[in-house]
This record gives sequence, structure tokens and C-alpha cells, in this order.
Amino acid sequence: MSGRKEENIGRRGRAAVVVLGDIGRSPRMQYHALSLARQASLEVDIVAYGGSTPHSAVLENQSIHIHTMKQWPTIPRIVSKIFYPLVLLFKALFQFFTLFWFLCVKIPSPDVFIVQNPPSVPTLVAVKWASWLRNSAFIVDWHNFGYTLLGLSLGRSSRFVALYHWFEKYYGKAANGSLCVTRAMQHELAQNWGIKATVLYDQPPEFFRPTPMEEKHKLFCRLHKDLCHPRSGQDCVTAGTMELWNQDTDETLFTAKMDTDIFLKSNRPALVVSSTSWTPDEDFSMLLEAAVMYDRRVAAILNEDDSTKEEVLWKETNSGKQFLYPRLLFIITGKGPNKEKYEEKIRRLKLNRVAFRTMWLSAEDYPLLLGSADLGICLHTSSSGLDLPMKVVDMFGCGLPVCAVSYSCIEELVKVEKNGLLFSSSSELANELLMLFKGFPDNCDALKLLRNGVVEAGFSARWDTEWERHAKPLISKVISEHCN
Repeated sequence: MSGRKEENIGRRGRAAVVVLGDIGRSPRMQYHALSLARQASLEVDIVAYGGSTPHSAVLENQSIHIHTMKQWPTIPRIVSKIFYPLVLLFKALFQFFTLFWFLCVKIPSPDVFIVQNPPSVPTLVAVKWASWLRNSAFIVDWHNFGYTLLGLSLGRSSRFVALYHWFEKYYGKAANGSLCVTRAMQHELAQNWGIKATVLYDQPPEFFRPTPMEEKHKLFCRLHKDLCHPRSGQDCVTAGTMELWNQDTDETLFTAKMDTDIFLKSNRPALVVSSTSWTPDEDFSMLLEAAVMYDRRVAAILNEDDSTKEEVLWKETNSGKQFLYPRLLFIITGKGPNKEKYEEKIRRLKLNRVAFRTMWLSAEDYPLLLGSADLGICLHTSSSGLDLPMKVVDMFGCGLPVCAVSYSCIEELVKVEKNGLLFSSSSELANELLMLFKGFPDNCDALKLLRNGVVEAGFSARWDTEWERHAKPLISKVISEHCN
């Protein structure tokens, strides 16, 4: 991101970024804060929950001040289930008063509040009231629709969902301005909500880029223990790696160093990365089923029968033998409610050529991993069908082609056979894995074509240029009109 300073916006020279969630897991709002500080020369107060560590660029910026709220205490699941309506009510009240206290007392009065939606309740209510009391402007950044996310767990016909929808629409219309993430969402807001929104596409900041070879090697050295010592026992990746771990060598699972030269190993597994929040709008079972199909279909193509022992295959692979289809190592990053359930399913899989690792990476290591991978997988389906997955934007920023689940507006981002592929079933994904990785690493022409497409298309507009072009004029206008 550019470090240039601009003339101050607003009479107070201050903005508040509001997230009723973990700020470390809200990259778009972190980028808003950086742009407000760097490109608008504003002091920025972030009001959010703690949990994950934000990017170092946010922590090190002296104009950005993070205010961490106390979270709703964890309630035993059985109690939460029995008294669900009461728990929901008291949780919303607790969140409202906590957020309202921070917005009205704990932080200085801002020229503008910029709030992430969803969640809508009680966020939009608290921010609207605070903006009225503090004579500040109020902008909603629409990432999705909160009522559609609630509908995943309660059903669209639920009265709670209908009430939530009313709150979201009423207080969304009360904002002084709106940003949104897709043209499809902009159209929906205009036609059915009466809200005029400016499209600000997610764009990768400057630290999302292809990873240089030396940084790849250092990253894989740091991750070596996590990659080669999984909790689930031996698999096609761990077999034969104990020697690497025990020897004082400059060799990792993917790279090797000789003197001053660093290179990728020819018998390395293909590295596939997927980032997930482990929520119901991402069907992770689709990826597991595709991995099983890949494993079985490769065995059939190579005329292997069930009597072929996995230890023999692993020994041949680690001794340097190359097969027409490579081993696949899936690294799944992220935190969320369904993680343990799927980790247990992974432990029960019996696969010869596929391995899984789940991990949480720092904000600095995550883009390095994307820039070191061979393929990205996106399982996001969107509860509303109107938002785009930011993880795909990050992958493209790192020069990584993507296979993504197909839904209504995904083609605003993924251009089929240019920078990625779409799939609607586990079988389709398995076929795409077979097509892309045939002949890996040197003769996988289809994969190279997609990677070249990502690099050629590039992101001529990074986050700071898009923010300067679309968000900054809106914010300046809203503050100016509010002051008058």
C-alpha cells in the first residue's frame, strides 16, 4: 500500500472502523483502517473483538488504535439449546451495550463510523445511535446479508430471520452511505432495499504476491514440523521425512538448498491450499470426497490393485521415482465451528496419494503460503449468492490459480479457463485435479496455462488504488454533507 499522505478529511480528522468480530480475521476492515490512516491522513480507532493477531502493518501504524471489546461468555451447549430464544436475546443486549459504550465513551468522536455488515444485529443499531449522539456520519460496508447467514441455521421461514431481515433493512437504509463487494449486491440493494451502494471490490494489498524462492524455503523450514509430524499418524507426506527432520540439512518437503542455490524438488507433492472459516456455507465434505476420488482414480489409471501396499508406494516416491500423477498435500487454513468435526473425518480416511494438514498461520505467513502453492481451492457458496470470497482475491494476488464452487456471481471474479475453474460437485473437482496435475511438476500444461493467466491478468488495481478511486470519494462526500 502506498504510504503517501493526503489532505485531511473532516473537521475532527478521525474515523472509527467497527467490527463485531475478530479483527484479525477481518482483513477487509484492516485494509480500510490502513487506507484511512495512510491515504486520508485520519486517526483511526478500530473497535472489535480480539482473538487473532492483525497484520503487522496495522499494529505498527501509529495512527491506528485498536480497542478490544469483551466478548459474550461461552454458554454450555445444552443450556444454549434449551433456552435458545432467551440466550439469543441476552447475547444481543450484552453486545449492544458493550459496543454502544465503546462507541460513545471509550473512543474520541469520529467524523465517520465505517461498520462491517454482517453481523447486523445489534451492530447497525448501536452504530446508528452512536452516530446520532456523536454527530458523526455512518457508512455500512456490505460484505453479505446477515439474515441469509442466520437462515442457514434457523431456516429462511423462521420468525427470527424475518425480524433480523427487517432490522438489517431498516438500519441499513438509515446509513449516510454504503459500500458493497459486488455489482450483483449493488443491484439487489438498489432494487429491493432502496439503498444506493458504491461497489468496492476486494483487492489484494501489496503483501499478497508470488513468493520468491528464498522466502519459500524459509517458510517451509518454519512449517516443517507441522507438515511432517501430523497428529493422525503416517501418510504419503510423512513417510521418508524423518531423515530430513533428524539431519542438520537445508532440505524441506518442497525445497532444497545446495551452497547458495535454492530449488524446488522434482519429487515434491503438489501443494493445494484452501482457506475456510469452517461454517455451513462452505461444504468441506465436497473437498474430502474429491480427494478420495482422486486417490482411487489415479490408482485405476496406473493399474494398481488393492494389494499394492501404501508403504511400497511411499518408499518409491521418496526415493525419487516420479509418477504421472503426484501426491497431493492439502493445507487447510482457518478457524471455525466445524473444524474438529472435519478433522476427525480426515483422520479416518485411508489414502495413498493424498494428505491433509489443518493449521492457523500468522497474517505474515499466510500470503507467503499462497504464493508458494500450486493451486487454490475455494468452497465458499455464499448464503445470499451475492458476495465474493476474499480468499480468491488473495490467491490471485499471489499468482495462484483457483478451483472454486460455482454460484450466481462468482464469474465476476473467476474467469473460467483463464485464471481458474469452477465446479459444482466433488466429482467435477476430482476431474479438475486430475487434469491440472497430470505430469506435475514439469509437464502439467493446463495448470501452467491458468497460472500464466493469473499473472497476465494480474491485479492492475491493488487495494489502495481501488480504495482511492471508489471508497475515498464516497467517504469524503458523506462527511462533507454531514458537516453541512
